[in-house]
Amino acid sequence: MDNKQFEKYSAIPAEKFAMVGGERTSHDEKFVTKPRSYAYDAFMRFCKNKGSVVAAIVIALLILFAIIAPWCTSYTVKYYDNIYLGTLPKSKLFANTNFWDGCSYVKENKLNFSYYYWMGEELSNAKEGNGGHYAIKNQKYDVLEDGFYGYRLDSYHMWGCKYMQIDRERYENIQKYQDETNRQVLYPTLRTSARPDHINFKKDANYYYQTKVVNGKLNPVLDAEGNVIPAYWSETAENLNDGYHSLRIEGQDGIVRDGETYYYVYASPVSGGDVEVRLNYYEYYRYYHSYELKDGIDEPMFLFGATYEGKDVFVNLASGARFSFIFAICIAAVNMFIGAIYGAIAGYYGGAVDIVMERVTDILSAVPIMIVITLLKYHMAETSQILILFLAFIVTGWIGMASSTRMQFYRFKNQEYVLAARTLGARDRRIIWKHIFPNSLGTLVTSCALIIPGMIFSETSLTYLGIIDLQSGNITSVGTLIALGQPKLMDYPHIAIFPSVFLALLMLSFNLFGNGLRDAFNPSLRGTEG
Repeated sequence: MDNKQFEKYSAIPAEKFAMVGGERTSHDEKFVTKPRSYAYDAFMRFCKNKGSVVAAIVIALLILFAIIAPWCTSYTVKYYDNIYLGTLPKSKLFANTNFWDGCSYVKENKLNFSYYYWMGEELSNAKEGNGGHYAIKNQKYDVLEDGFYGYRLDSYHMWGCKYMQIDRERYENIQKYQDETNRQVLYPTLRTSARPDHINFKKDANYYYQTKVVNGKLNPVLDAEGNVIPAYWSETAENLNDGYHSLRIEGQDGIVRDGETYYYVYASPVSGGDVEVRLNYYEYYRYYHSYELKDGIDEPMFLFGATYEGKDVFVNLASGARFSFIFAICIAAVNMFIGAIYGAIAGYYGGAVDIVMERVTDILSAVPIMIVITLLKYHMAETSQILILFLAFIVTGWIGMASSTRMQFYRFKNQEYVLAARTLGARDRRIIWKHIFPNSLGTLVTSCALIIPGMIFSETSLTYLGIIDLQSGNITSVGTLIALGQPKLMDYPHIAIFPSVFLALLMLSFNLFGNGLRDAFNPSLRGTEG
């Protein structure tokens, strides 16, 4: 302090000063807020990215769907039905609407319309337990100006009746079921010799009425009141030997003709002691699953519809998604483990070590994945397809993670804190895992998050193309479902739409989620490619 400054401060009056006692000793102020950990700070930054938060929620919902959905239905991956092929999505919540009700609006000529109309009239002409078996929803239709008919066709009831050969035990069990539930399964049959010589009539059990062939097509014969004339096989009580003792269709307990009482025949004996019956397939489905199998399926109802192989899309999509998530996470974990170690060594030591290790990765990365899969399938033909797929993605899958780790180590290994640690005698292993690796974690986590959808997309592509076949046992794939729906995309789009939407949401959400993780773990990379 020079003389001028001394004179300036010495001129200050004494009363301007106050002595500080012990009770007023100054100290550093205590932190009021709690310290934040690195993970919590990253989480707070992530939450500020609204798009990434929404993507994380979507991913969580997709994962929950994969985990919970298979337990919410009685159908399994093994299940299939030979009749309900390509059945449309249906939910009880929308049963009284024209949305998600298992129906589709069609425009047909009068002949096709009458086929479904009279089918519904027969199947609803039974005991009260069968009400509503209309192929044309509620038998409501519109007569269009061009002579066509517009109506909503129910994909669950459009099959009507089927001929089926069953043994006597099942025949008796069906009758017991009818009596217990008051639901009509069996319908009067037709005498085989009385069926017109027309291929449709012989195969189609829904032509229960008299017909005539006009221009090569079957047309119903109508009475004076405009109704069809039933062509059921009937016998007198003396000649009736079908063994039927259960419900009869309403109003047909006996027909008096020429002084004799006739009854409809419900079964035709065939060789081997079996009988051929004509049954309402919808009600037979309910009987078979609830009375014989007792597998928890009360009635046919596919929330996402059925494939053209008769499989439930809902449970197959959930099971395929579950497999994809588990498979991709396992692949990502293994590749991250191998790639992090390999890349850390190459990036930290550099020089000749790095050159040799990089040449190894160059050679491996030049091998196409298809060549790897082909060789594995050739030499491991008897091995599980899942194991082949797993090994194929492990052989070269870790190279991208190793490259990212190597780049981060080159970036941080000459920083001041690393040089300080080396000066203080820290070993290479400690410097790698305690000082450099944590600072590289943001990029590695982002890369790992992006590996998962990449693996799912690759696995889906391979199963879609049929290179890997996962359609066996209780395993299926999203790619397999898309492949099943592709040939029938115009007629049954729901088969491919649901797995395609799932895959699109997954890819988009993981992309946004990965960007959010990158910005959260390493803010300096915000707006750049991690």
